[in-house]
Amino acid sequence: MTVPLLSADDADLAALLPRLQSDDATVRRLALIELAELENEDHAPWLAAALADPDPVVRAEAADRLAYWESPQTVTALLGALDDAAEPVRHAAAHSLAEIRLPDSGRLLLPALSSSSAFVRASVLRAVRELRLAESCAPALAAAEAPEAEVRREAVGVLGWLKRSEALPALTRLAGHDPDPEVRRAAVGALGLAPDASVLPGLLGALKDEVWQVREEAATTLGKLKLAEAVDALIAALEDDYWQVRLRVARTLGRLQDERAVPALAGSALVHSSANLRKETALALGEIGAASALAALEQAQQDSDPDVRKAARLAIGQIQLRAGAAG
Repeated sequence: MTVPLLSADDADLAALLPRLQSDDATVRRLALIELAELENEDHAPWLAAALADPDPVVRAEAADRLAYWESPQTVTALLGALDDAAEPVRHAAAHSLAEIRLPDSGRLLLPALSSSSAFVRASVLRAVRELRLAESCAPALAAAEAPEAEVRREAVGVLGWLKRSEALPALTRLAGHDPDPEVRRAAVGALGLAPDASVLPGLLGALKDEVWQVREEAATTLGKLKLAEAVDALIAALEDDYWQVRLRVARTLGRLQDERAVPALAGSALVHSSANLRKETALALGEIGAASALAALEQAQQDSDPDVRKAARLAIGQIQLRAGAAG
């Protein structure tokens, strides 16, 4: 590997140098860890140079440690490591790139989306996601059409963080029709950026997806958007085969505060075998605040689970408080 210049006044590096250049890979790796723990920005070139070490374990260590040095040089070095022959090195480099929050890195990262490697493209999209760069919208929309599911998933992540309305048609299409369930789930979550009810048909369709995790995400997103038009579909979804979906549906119905949901919530959901669902249902009934739920909640105060009993008491207090305020 190319060895950076040694500063004459860097005693720490001089002391580690024999071990950094040892013939023993384990010695080199441990010396690299000690070098990184000195947290000296002048040592970043030595960490970057270690990405060319003959041993993949040392290279992976260097890639992992570079996450703490935010500079264009570090970004460039890690981009190169995404093509490393060793999988652990590639994954360490991808993780470190995603940890770097350097806005200027966009000009270095985005051109790499032309790579023939799906891993590189997915890693780059993950790295630019939280930077929220306006210029990443168009490449992310293009990547949402990629043949590789891992690339589409990361593209959805970028579009979700950007919160740009022009992405909604693509996200709606992915939410309803992508063959990969994780892409559908991510797209459904990203639809939470919508400013209005235009995405309601897509979310209602996702509420009937064949994969329960997608249905769960649809219920959550409907709660974020507080779309009253979804109440009937959500009430029907309280009969979902998976309690995890029912739980999110109950939470969303509580946020919508529509009394039409009370009979369904106070019925099977409040006596379901899942204590988590019973607790969430009691809390939802409290949020709705309808007196018609009191009888069921009083019964829930005898529940075998202490968290359910507590939620029932809180819900009853909310309803009584609301009734007192109205009176």
